[in-house]
Amino acid sequence: MDSKQQRRELAAGGLPERQFARLLKAVVVPRPIAWVSTTSEDGVDNLAPHSFFTFASEVPPILQFTSVGRNDSLRNATSTGEFVINLADLSNVDAVNASATPYPHDEDEFAELGIEREPSAAVRPPRVAGSPVSIECRTESTVDFGESVVVFGRVVHLAISESVLDGDHPAIEKLAPMARLGRNEWSEIGRIHRIDRIPLEAARRADES
Repeated sequence: MDSKQQRRELAAGGLPERQFARLLKAVVVPRPIAWVSTTSEDGVDNLAPHSFFTFASEVPPILQFTSVGRNDSLRNATSTGEFVINLADLSNVDAVNASATPYPHDEDEFAELGIEREPSAAVRPPRVAGSPVSIECRTESTVDFGESVVVFGRVVHLAISESVLDGDHPAIEKLAPMARLGRNEWSEIGRIHRIDRIPLEAARRADES
């Protein structure tokens, strides 16, 4: 890559906030998708995708997703203290996208979209029966950034379909996770590069040679 390439310099305050955010979302890619199922205090199930999603801690196992706006996932996860992250895989991509439609809070996306649910093992919200992985969480804390709220969940149970395992390890080719890009663009797993980390002593020997 040319180290002297011409760049477009964009200060955070130099563009309208929405336009600046669209640019960021187009370059912070690919973004994994948390297909979050929750249950309201009144017992109404909710299902929605969130593409601001990642690990927050390895030990203890904490995952995080961001609610952009005060939506049902946020309200339910904070009021009941529980949620489930289901893998948004290729076979379910149309259902994942359909569940992003802003249904009223008293309507059940599982029922509206014909998505089969199954009971969770440790929390009240149901799992997506057709998703190969479901991660059951208890809400640990939230961080409020005004328009967006980050929800941290402690993992209490992990359910993985035998169909995506290679021995005891999930196989990425079988998981077929989807990711969000910029605009209304999604991506699949492409070419996979397997690269081992370099031990310190090996790196030092290479530097000396």
